[in-house]
Parts: sequence; C-alpha cells; structure tokens
Amino acid sequence: MARILIIDDDEKLLEILRRMLEQEDYEIMMASDGVEGMEQHRRHPADIIITDLFMPRQEGIETILRIKQETPGVKFIAISGGGSVAGMDYLELAANVGAERTLAKPFKRHELLAAIKELL
Repeated sequence: MARILIIDDDEKLLEILRRMLEQEDYEIMMASDGVEGMEQHRRHPADIIITDLFMPRQEGIETILRIKQETPGVKFIAISGGGSVAGMDYLELAANVGAERTLAKPFKRHELLAAIKELL
C-alpha cells in the first residue's frame, strides 16, 4: 500500500482528500504546513507528497526543494488555486523545482487519482 502525505493549510480540503484517498486504499498522513510536513515525512517517509503552494510557516516551493534535497526519490504533486511571481506561474515554478505533477484548484477526483497512479 502506498503512503501519501497531504500538506495543506485548508483543514476541510485535507479531510476531503484523506477520505477520498483512503477509499482507494492509500495510507494517508496529513500536515498543515511545510514544516509539519517535513517532520511527518522524516518520521514516516511517503511515496507521494501532495502539497499546496501557499501556506504559513513554510510554503510549498520551499517544501519541495528541501524534501527533494533530503529524499530525491519522493514524488510530488503540487496543488494551488493560482498565483504568480515576476510573471511566473507558481504551478510552473513547482514543476521546475521538482514536482512531477501539478493540479490547479479546484481539480477533479479523477485528475488527482490519475496523477497518483502515474507516479506509483
């Protein structure tokens, strides 16, 4: 069974994703920001990490960079409701720093499940 870590500061979204992915027989861990997510991953390494990009304490881009440095083989799915810096889209930036897949919020269930299956 694959272990998936979901990192997002939106508690409702965390719960929705947890339920959805547990129905697919994935083992789920959750964290509310990048700092907590890194701690979770260090204790119980995930096969896939789904991370939001805009969060308090430590945002998603930094989280991807730091975890990829520590654990190069882990796969990332970056999720975001939008935003850009200096004209660069955050999801595009996430892909450039190591996210294997990106999904714009709101995304469909089948899109997330397909991305996970591709990465496993």
